[in-house]
Amino acid sequence: MSRPGRDDSPDRLYTLTGGRSRSDTGTFDLVTLVVAECDPTPGMQSEHAAILRLCQRPTAVVEVAAELGLPGSIVRIMLADLLDTGRISARHPRTARAADRLPDPTILEQVLVGLRNL
Repeated sequence: MSRPGRDDSPDRLYTLTGGRSRSDTGTFDLVTLVVAECDPTPGMQSEHAAILRLCQRPTAVVEVAAELGLPGSIVRIMLADLLDTGRISARHPRTARAADRLPDPTILEQVLVGLRNL
């Protein structure tokens, strides 16, 4: 069932992406954080302007897609367009590597020496 006022037809999605079915870059996945680097400008595609307004603070691609009510694949194509023009920046949240989560070995040695001195 379609929502009132929304046209989610394939023709509309085709128009939004300029006929592309995937973006040229693999920059975006669903958890990539997007931040707007500028404000929307007059004459800009309304969905691009909405993305810039949504991304004033770091926002995940999946959140943008949910807010716009569009498939993630379509949003990723539009985000790639905005990234190419420098209107957004994107970064993938890094997960801590196992080595980064462990304390520094020299600190552990100092603690061990201190415990032995007790």
